[in-house]
Amino acid sequence: MNNWHLNQALRALHGGGVIAYPTEAVWGLGCDPFNAAAIERLLELKRRPMHKGLILVASDMTQIKPLLQGLSDDQLAQLEASWPGPVTWLIPDPRGWAPEGVRGRHSSVAVRVSAHPVVRALCAAFGGPLVSTSANRSAAAPARSKLKVNTYFGSELDYVVPGALGKLERPTQICDLGSKQLIRE
Repeated sequence: MNNWHLNQALRALHGGGVIAYPTEAVWGLGCDPFNAAAIERLLELKRRPMHKGLILVASDMTQIKPLLQGLSDDQLAQLEASWPGPVTWLIPDPRGWAPEGVRGRHSSVAVRVSAHPVVRALCAAFGGPLVSTSANRSAAAPARSKLKVNTYFGSELDYVVPGALGKLERPTQICDLGSKQLIRE
């Protein structure tokens, strides 16, 4: 991704906008997780209820450091062994670091430190994690092309970052760090 596209995406994010970008398997919608108006707009675009919660993506573990405090050495080792990579972990958030719009009705936060170059570049340049949810209306198939993103959302998005999807055929795995259960294969 060149600097012009990165700067356009950052301008949109810092202005409370919602962007679309390629991820490991599908196109994602993202925004600043600490901007309540941006979260509300993203949920309206998706027609998704807030109680379900959203995923955060980060470029490295330092971007989610408040969530890592209080984890056991084994839990930290498990995260480090799978990241960067296509595994989303449900991490307990007892201090309420993530806003309610991100957590939904849950006491944990879904987080992935991505290996996708566009996601990593966006998060690194933004200086923190971003919301990442599939680019589709609720109950519709996730977008697997920029054309499908435009079909779903047209001019409703503030920016669409160009790039190619990763090699995964379906959305990333979701695992619960506390129970070790696989939530989504």
